[in-house]
Formats: sequence, structure tokens, C-alpha cells
Amino acid sequence: MSGVQTVEVTREDDGLRLDKWFKKHYPGLTFGRLQKLLRTGQIRVDGVKTKAPSLRLEAGQSVRVPPLDREKDAKPAQASAQRLSREEAEAIRSWVLHQDEHVIILNKPAGLAVQGGSGTKQHVDGMLSALKGDYPEKPRLVHRLDKDTSGVLVLARTRRAAQALTASFKTKDVRKAYWAVVVGVPEMPQGRINLALSKRHSKSGERMVVDEFEGKRALTVFQTIDQAGRRAVWLEMEPITGRTHQLRVHMQAIGTPILGDGKYGGGEAFLPGAEVPKQLHLHARAIRFPHPGGGMFEIIAPLPAHMKETWAYLGFDEASAPQPFGEEPA
Repeated sequence: MSGVQTVEVTREDDGLRLDKWFKKHYPGLTFGRLQKLLRTGQIRVDGVKTKAPSLRLEAGQSVRVPPLDREKDAKPAQASAQRLSREEAEAIRSWVLHQDEHVIILNKPAGLAVQGGSGTKQHVDGMLSALKGDYPEKPRLVHRLDKDTSGVLVLARTRRAAQALTASFKTKDVRKAYWAVVVGVPEMPQGRINLALSKRHSKSGERMVVDEFEGKRALTVFQTIDQAGRRAVWLEMEPITGRTHQLRVHMQAIGTPILGDGKYGGGEAFLPGAEVPKQLHLHARAIRFPHPGGGMFEIIAPLPAHMKETWAYLGFDEASAPQPFGEEPA
């Protein structure tokens, strides 16, 4: 048996759920055993007992790891690392939009998770070794996208770059623009959605809901770029806050769910009779942030194949879109 350990949460793991943190660093520890350790108060975060496997960790916090069976629970994380095939290594390299000595920018495909979890065998984090090159460490994640959301994903080349980027992402210095097709037409062609959100747990899993009493502030700015009659609208959205599933919940809340978002929009998130892919139509189109090497950096990610197909079907012209970040949000 290994003794009690106190492990500091790194910048790379900032925002990771407690159960996923254990899965990442102690892959031999089963979820059932983890739950037992939580119930019996053997796991603590910053000295405080917690029974919530969904607790989000913050960089700099300390996690008390109780004595574990060295042969089973504390199996080195490297043993479960995703083994890359040549095709997978070539794939992630093909997603690179930009790279320099500080950052790498990927155009993440839809349907690929950013980090591992229960039942997730392939994910971006497990493929980053293919981008290591001559650097001593593999690149680090500094923010995340939903599994079904495509687009701009920023990686840090070094620990120092990761620290600078992580700090920037917690401020208003970073701006993100998303493209989406929504079903129906918003009441106004442009506007602001200011609806607080909170997390709910159910048998079907976690989901975010509008909660003006106990929720956290969530603000989204949107504008119409084009529309296909009264059936669908092409929107550009900028999340001023960064809540989980914020754009998806906000669009559903105003009666225009994102196309393909069955989780939040149900059947209303689809276009009956339309010959378009049934995937989520949400794309992290552009990002602007302070570059660790100096100055502001901005980049745009081309649409994924399934959204290009829908653009063609609905008659949208990607080249007609205005440049992102035309005005500073109020």
C-alpha cells in the first residue's frame, strides 16, 4: 500500500472534475472504489472532505489521496495513455492551423472529446504526444470545447506559456466567436442573452438549466449573418462568460435551439425533411488572445465538413460573413 499523498492541481488540470482527475492520474482506481473513498471522507480538497465526484478542481488546490493499492489503484497513468497509430498522429497534425514556440492552434473536429473520461478511449489530450516535436514536454491544454463542438482549440507549448494563457482565459482579454445554425428565427436579429445557469443532475446525466435564483451569471451576445426563410438562421455568437454548454442552453431558452442539439432542444432542434447532417451545428470559429510572445493574436478556423454541407443546402455563403470581433462587447 502506498501512503497518504497530497497532490497539487496543475494548470493543465484546472477545471477538471474530481472523478476525471483521479481517472487521469490513477487510472487503476475504479469509480466504485472512488465513491467509497469519497463517502468515507478519505479524499479531501484543500483539507475539506468532499463527497462530490463532479467537483471542479482549480489550479493550485491540493488533493488528499488516501493510501492506495500500488498494484491496482495507483497504476501509473502512463499505462493507460492512448496509444497512437500512425493514422491518428497524422490526423492531429493535419488539424494544426498555427504553431510557434509558444502556442499550437488546432481546428478540432466534431465528435472528438478534448479529455478522457469514463468510456472515452480517444481524445485530444491523449494524442498530444504527436505534436511534441523537439520540445521536452508534450503541449498542454489551456481551455476546452464540448465533444460535439468543432473549431479553435489553443494549446501551450511550454509550462510558462500555459500559465500566461490560463491567466488570460480568466479575463476579458480573450474573445471567442462561434458560428451556429439555429432552428427558427430569433425575435431580434441581434441582441444579448443574460440568463443565469446552474447544473442539474438526473438519471440521464448532467445538464445545464436556466436558474435565475441560484445560477451563475451567463451572458451571450449574438447577431444574425443570414437566414433560410423562417426555418433556420446562421448566427455568430460571442460568450462573454464561459459557462458549460452556455450557448446551447441560451439558444434553446430563446426558442431557437442549435441545429442537431437533441440534448437541449429535443425534436425541435432538427429540420424535418431537410437533407442535412444530424450533428450539432456549433463551431468555434475564431479566437483572439494575448500571445505569450507579445501582442494580440487572432485566428479563424474553417467550417467542418458537416457544416459546409448544411451551408450549401441552406444557401449560406461562408465568404460573405463579416470579420469577427468587429466591436468590443459592452
